[in-house]
Amino acid sequence: MPGENLTRVEATERAGVVQSRSYDVVLDLTTGPTTFRSTATIRFDATPGASTFVDLVAPTVHAVTLNGRSLDPASVFADSRIALDGLEATNELVVDADCAYTNTGEGLHRFVDPADGEVYLYSQFEVPDSRRMFAVFEQPDLKATFAFTVTAPSSWAVVSNSPTPEPTPAGDGREDASTWAFEPTPVISSYITALVAGPYVSEHSELTSSDGRTIPLGVYARKSLAAHLDADYVFDKTREGFAYYEGKFGVPYPFAKYDQLFVPEFNAGAMENAGAVTFTETYVFRSKVTDAVKERRVVTILHELAHMWFGDLVTMKWWNDLWLNESFAEWASTIATAEATEWTGAWTTFNAMEKTWAYRQDQLPSTHPIVATINDLEDVQVNFDGITYAKGASVLKQLVAWVGVDEFFAGVGSYFRKHAHGNTELRDLLVELEATSGRDLSGWSGLWLETAGVNTLRPEVEVKDGTVSAFAIVQTAPADHDTLRPHRLAVGFYDLVDGEGGAGTQRLVRTHRVELDVDGERTEVPELVGVARPDLVLVNDDDLAYAKIRLDDVSLTTAIEHLAKIEDPLARSLVWGSAWDATRDGEMPASDYVRLVLGNIATETESTTIRTTLAQLGLAASSYVAPERRAETLVHVGDALWELAQSAEAGSDAQFQFVKSFANVASTDAHADVLRALLDGATRLDGLEIDTDLRWELLEGLVVTGRADQAELDAALASDNTANGQQAAARATAATPTAEAKRAAFDRLVDSTDAPNAIVRATGLGFTHVTDPAVLEGLVEPYFAALVPLWTQRSYHMADQIIHGLYPAPLANTALRDAGRAWLDANVDAPPALRRLVTENLAATERSLAAQAADARA
Repeated sequence: MPGENLTRVEATERAGVVQSRSYDVVLDLTTGPTTFRSTATIRFDATPGASTFVDLVAPTVHAVTLNGRSLDPASVFADSRIALDGLEATNELVVDADCAYTNTGEGLHRFVDPADGEVYLYSQFEVPDSRRMFAVFEQPDLKATFAFTVTAPSSWAVVSNSPTPEPTPAGDGREDASTWAFEPTPVISSYITALVAGPYVSEHSELTSSDGRTIPLGVYARKSLAAHLDADYVFDKTREGFAYYEGKFGVPYPFAKYDQLFVPEFNAGAMENAGAVTFTETYVFRSKVTDAVKERRVVTILHELAHMWFGDLVTMKWWNDLWLNESFAEWASTIATAEATEWTGAWTTFNAMEKTWAYRQDQLPSTHPIVATINDLEDVQVNFDGITYAKGASVLKQLVAWVGVDEFFAGVGSYFRKHAHGNTELRDLLVELEATSGRDLSGWSGLWLETAGVNTLRPEVEVKDGTVSAFAIVQTAPADHDTLRPHRLAVGFYDLVDGEGGAGTQRLVRTHRVELDVDGERTEVPELVGVARPDLVLVNDDDLAYAKIRLDDVSLTTAIEHLAKIEDPLARSLVWGSAWDATRDGEMPASDYVRLVLGNIATETESTTIRTTLAQLGLAASSYVAPERRAETLVHVGDALWELAQSAEAGSDAQFQFVKSFANVASTDAHADVLRALLDGATRLDGLEIDTDLRWELLEGLVVTGRADQAELDAALASDNTANGQQAAARATAATPTAEAKRAAFDRLVDSTDAPNAIVRATGLGFTHVTDPAVLEGLVEPYFAALVPLWTQRSYHMADQIIHGLYPAPLANTALRDAGRAWLDANVDAPPALRRLVTENLAATERSLAAQAADARA
């Protein structure tokens, strides 16, 4: 295979030849700013006489020695592989190389802090990137022990999977360097090994595991962020998670210590390196953040902790079971957050955020079964998606309800004990769940895990004299994924009742509920016949099922006028979600959705629901309303959000979110006047502090409305020359509303590889932040022309970031649609992963056009 790809067939063949045993990896991080020395000694068993290869991505290989035989690097090293021939029963391979630091968040990432010039390193290896730091058999089922020996500046902290040893002088006359020799890890996969090094500051604590061991805890961050590191809170949530998981799994924590490290320019939320979890620095709060972000940090902490058992102790055999790894952690972290922390509404958050993501992903042309076909590494790279995480977790939630939560946890515990330090497939887990629950799960697996698409459930209600005379639930499926599935769900009846203050304090409360099994195209619900027709019928009340839901006409009218009066936050979230799904599907005019949001969001109490809904409001106003209404709708939304901000409770999360959303949609001189007054202090809202990060958001709004220039951005960066400040400045610069500025942002990402991943991401966000999308029209042709070169010349993550970030989605017109279709027609032989990205972008544009047409007809 050319390049850096690896197929499942090759991995299976290699696992049939090789059994890795141990790695001794010696790293010298003092050799300069571009490369580091890496010497890996690999001990492994093999079929005598067989041939195979070891993986390495490196600019230079100095020496390769196999069982004492020196191999010529020029002959055996090509396309990220070192060929190995004439293997013996037991083998020792030594590979001495110069490996490269990256600025992409893959492999060993190097960051220079603009605040103080300090250098920080961290590794990120999932999926195939430990080979960027040392020679390795890069596949999850070739587990081994890993012992790292690291030479680095003496002033640095050095952290890996094993407890950090006392350093010793490096010798060789290097008085300012030391060496850390880590003990070997337990048997683990290479993708969860880790190295984090630099002048990180840390705080430490400990806890007692269920088996009586003392587990050291550490929390790390850069020096320039140390003042904002709330380590005590992180320790508290970690202890709650440890107690919950050890109690529910019946298996003690499987590693010697637990460090949590907040690292710069991280591509994901976090990574489950065994005993050394890395997190995005956005979870170190230097300015005010929403309650949604605070809660998400807790869920992420518990997500990664769950992986210590599910993923690290027991690991998937191949990446087709990545979904199970991530879905389990997503489900487990949500139930742990709800039951073990103060964030008791986590399932409402799950519905508002994860399920919205899942439903969106499951309606793309690229949707796939939860158990996806993963033929190679490029397949798995694009499958870190809403199916792998959110749909999988939603389906696991259904499975838990079916087999019973106690039985589920008991089965998971048996699974951990039976397969500790090994590799498994889905069936290994189902066997344990069948044993504890007594249920046959083969049929469930086939319907839910091996088919794609989301079903839609809608009520059919007949009424006579104010009473339900017939009630049925109709299930449909999209034509291209036509599986109808069984659902366990509830139907809730909600009625408007007067509160203590009379009609002016009406509430929408549940007055009746039935729980039932839905199967097939039509399910009659005789239990509801004879019940008074309610003001609102809610199918999938309590969010038991994974399905889109619709409201009947009476319920939709009630929702538009009275959604805010629904007492239960989960029920509100379901209604919000139903309205959004109907809008995306062209069944509800986007203008009606805008009216629904602006009429009901003021009193929403759930932060993630507000955050998700406001983002959807922005998309509806900018891309889903009929084009002739777009400008006036944006003005109306901006005006309304500012009114909501002014009337919100002082200092509340809602006030904060309304101001942030207003800054993002500002489109007129009047809006810009408000932003300027807020920024300069001429206008103040009680309880709202214009802190550093909010100042950047207000300033970006001024840029987009043409009321702030590059000189003002340069001055703002001079006063906040930090990593966050540089990213905010890059985003605001790319938001400058001229064709010339958009072209400059485009060229910065396409023509140069200098920008690190975080700046690329920020630039893309600014590039697509427009009030008049016409400034992007001239970049449609250059965008499609750049796709193949980007894919072939950049690392996967950077290509993905640029291809998504520079897609001129705000145009949302037929010209953009036609250009996407033409590219796909002309590039049928392009890599499947690249075609998938283009197909998903095209699908978003086609959905926008369909929604616009529906709005125009209304």
